[in-house]
Amino acid sequence: MSKTADLSRTADTALPDPSRWKALAFIALAQLMVVLDATIVNIALPSAQTDLGISDGNKQWVITAYALAFGGLLLFGGRIADLWGRKRTFVVGLIGFALASALGGAAQNEAMMFGSRALQGVFGALLAPAALSLLAVMFTDAKERAKAFGIYGAIAGGGGAVGLILGGFLTEYLNWRWTFFVNIPFAVVAAVGAYFVIREPSGTRNRAPLDIPGVVLSTLGLVALVYGFTRAESAGWSDALTVSMFIAAAALLIAFVVTEARVKSPLLPLRVLTERNRGGVYLSLGLAIIAMFGLFLFLTYYLQVVKGYSPVKTGFAFMPMIVGMITGSTQIGTRLMTRVPPRLLMGPGFLVAAVGMLLLTQLDLNTSYAAVILPGMLLLGLGMGTAFMPAMSLATHGIEPRDAGVASAMVNTSQQVGGAIGTALLNTIAASATTAYVADHAARATDPQLLQLQAMVSGFAAAIWWAVGILVAAAAIAIALINTGRPGTGPGGAESASEAGAEEEFKIPVVAH
Repeated sequence: MSKTADLSRTADTALPDPSRWKALAFIALAQLMVVLDATIVNIALPSAQTDLGISDGNKQWVITAYALAFGGLLLFGGRIADLWGRKRTFVVGLIGFALASALGGAAQNEAMMFGSRALQGVFGALLAPAALSLLAVMFTDAKERAKAFGIYGAIAGGGGAVGLILGGFLTEYLNWRWTFFVNIPFAVVAAVGAYFVIREPSGTRNRAPLDIPGVVLSTLGLVALVYGFTRAESAGWSDALTVSMFIAAAALLIAFVVTEARVKSPLLPLRVLTERNRGGVYLSLGLAIIAMFGLFLFLTYYLQVVKGYSPVKTGFAFMPMIVGMITGSTQIGTRLMTRVPPRLLMGPGFLVAAVGMLLLTQLDLNTSYAAVILPGMLLLGLGMGTAFMPAMSLATHGIEPRDAGVASAMVNTSQQVGGAIGTALLNTIAASATTAYVADHAARATDPQLLQLQAMVSGFAAAIWWAVGILVAAAAIAIALINTGRPGTGPGGAESASEAGAEEEFKIPVVAH
């Protein structure tokens, strides 16, 4: 073959997939479905509990069954995507999620409900890492990558708030079962579109044998960790089973790290974690999610119980946060990502979110929505959106294509574990502060119901102060650990050989039809 032909062939194989933007639409739709499912069921839970006769002691399993399956199997799902093919894993995940959602909507008793939620978690653990890793291998140009991850970051951050609005509408005007059935059209459209549009670059799979000990240790360790935090919320931190779960989680995850350092084909290559920029992203993102998930819970209760908002009105009250996230991610993050280092978006972004959270520490029984809650949520959304976008991109940037699935799974794992920790930790802080307030003011109280509401709001404010501190810590970690320059440059601003090589790795594979 002539030199000219070789050059022509190289140019052709480096061309990006012409269908990549259409593919992004279906990937984003699937991501929206997974993220909003995390909050949409919360709104429907009281109605479902009554209809199915679920006891107060068991109602948490509607949330916990999903969280355990999803959080425990994410690393396994990411590795399956690398091994089996990301497009195939993505489509199978969508179809399975739709079937599990149909089962949940048709549930006749608590066993069917809990089983359907666990199945949703299993297929979500296949779907979520496959979606993010598809973006990682399809968008390699720095500017295009910024736009694609801007859209993805906005959805990842704002989808939970969208779930509150949609859940409120469906529960109030239709039936709680529609919070499950609504997933079916999302999944079908995304699966059909993905099947016909997505063309995964060839040569990017990791066909090494599956690390079975790693799968077992990571799954059991993450399940124990998530369940430990979930149980702490209801049974307390000193409960024997809670403590046992944390001890088991620590032992299993330490054994997992030791195993991964020794086996030939690890489930989670330690090179994915030890690179300081990715490590910084996973840690700072997990902390930010702790703060954010706790706030969702407190504000939902505050608006409905204290202010008397309906489910639909509560959902719309979260709109400023959604607007802020979309603006921060698609307008600020996307425009600046190719011009400034990621830490200068993530650090300030988390600090702006902390200022918004700081406003919300002023909550009391008569707090004005327009004067305090609206600007607080707008700043929170703006800061989170700005920070999420470069975080999502940097978590898979420069990664070897064969590790894209498991690196993507680590993003989802940090979010899932962060959500479990946030709900349990901040709820416990709020409950302790509420109890302390009642003890201090009970002797002087003339209206027990009013005292209870005042104590609840005092508890929320105390927990939100902790959330402010957590966001400041996330900002400090992002600024201290993340030292890469803007895309295409190294720590000092000049293009690094490793990043250049990684970019070439992404560009060389031909598109498989």
